[in-house]
Amino acid sequence: METVAKKSSTIKEFIRSIPINKIGVKDLLNFEKSPLNLFLAALTLVFLGLFVVGVLFYLLHGHHAYNVTREHPWGLLIAVYIFFVVSSTGLCIVGSLGDVFGFKDYMAISKRAIFGSIVTIVAGFVVIAFEIGHPITMMIYNVLTPGLTSAIWWMGTLYGLYLTFMIIEFVFLLKNDMKSAKTFGLIGLLVGLAAHSNLGGVFGFLNARTISNGVFYPTYFILTAFITGVFIAYIMMGFRYKLSFPKEIQTMLGGLAKIQALLISILIFFVTWKFLTDVYGGMPNRAEVAEHILGSWTFWAEVILAMLIPLTIILASKASAYKAIFFASLSGMVGIFFMRYNLVHDTQLKPLQEMKIREYQLPPEWIHYFPSATEIMISLGGLGLCLALYYVGTKLFSLDTEH
Repeated sequence: METVAKKSSTIKEFIRSIPINKIGVKDLLNFEKSPLNLFLAALTLVFLGLFVVGVLFYLLHGHHAYNVTREHPWGLLIAVYIFFVVSSTGLCIVGSLGDVFGFKDYMAISKRAIFGSIVTIVAGFVVIAFEIGHPITMMIYNVLTPGLTSAIWWMGTLYGLYLTFMIIEFVFLLKNDMKSAKTFGLIGLLVGLAAHSNLGGVFGFLNARTISNGVFYPTYFILTAFITGVFIAYIMMGFRYKLSFPKEIQTMLGGLAKIQALLISILIFFVTWKFLTDVYGGMPNRAEVAEHILGSWTFWAEVILAMLIPLTIILASKASAYKAIFFASLSGMVGIFFMRYNLVHDTQLKPLQEMKIREYQLPPEWIHYFPSATEIMISLGGLGLCLALYYVGTKLFSLDTEH
């Protein structure tokens, strides 16, 4: 009993030693009342209100509130979940550049990036909870009856472990225990990369969907996660310093911009060859889907907003136009959303062949899908929750590097 009491006392002392700012409602309302800040505050509250309404509709009507069907079972909430967890993994990679790999120029964003990775994955979990149907039952049977051959089981398990290690790493960063932060940060990074490549495997294992089947997506997810993390890092620092960056921050942002140019170039190379191999040879269920995707405006929105605009600005300015790259990062995040939406929707464009071999059936048409109001409200609510949690975190914790 004494040993248990000592351990309990040690845990309480450790928790109490975490540096947290004492804040109240007045502190949360105490921010610069600029037009932009007031707009963002109002937008966040509107998104949170929409989230409540969307959840109520879902609780009243279940999945009937969504526009998903048997032919198109994955909808907007899946895409938004992927958007958030990709953002989380990307921020984890960016945050690890400083505290895990020891690049001093990037230490300035370590705390902020790791906290952002926690916030975004929590938002992703909240959104997906209203897609699963029975999240509590899922967590119970995830432990009692693990599906070791299921990519989705591994995804949920690994992301749960990843979140745990991110929280521990963040606590040690707050306590300035860099040795422990490096250890847990490295473990968290490896688990996060495993979880994220496994998420790509969820699509790569779809044998019936030849447009996504294969090894492309497990690696593509890691690449686009890093790109997303750099976009968000620029946005975070842009708002933190109001686009007036100190010299040491300029050094960090310049380095990130050069990394981003390389990553986007590799992404363009990957995507180009992906579609060339999809179209070449006219393979049934693959070539026609690829051609249909290439003719859609959402695909070109992804290419222009997330690839061409940021890469052009970085190369034209030689990675030194920090304000322009900030706005290119905003454009990039819109493109990343289209990238996630396209990934989910395009996978399901081609209807699977019905099991009718003796009856006459009409040739199948492309599957059409547009999110319902409930799906849109819950998705926007996830973004509102993400913004609200991040804002509270900036008040609750000291996220800047202590020089």
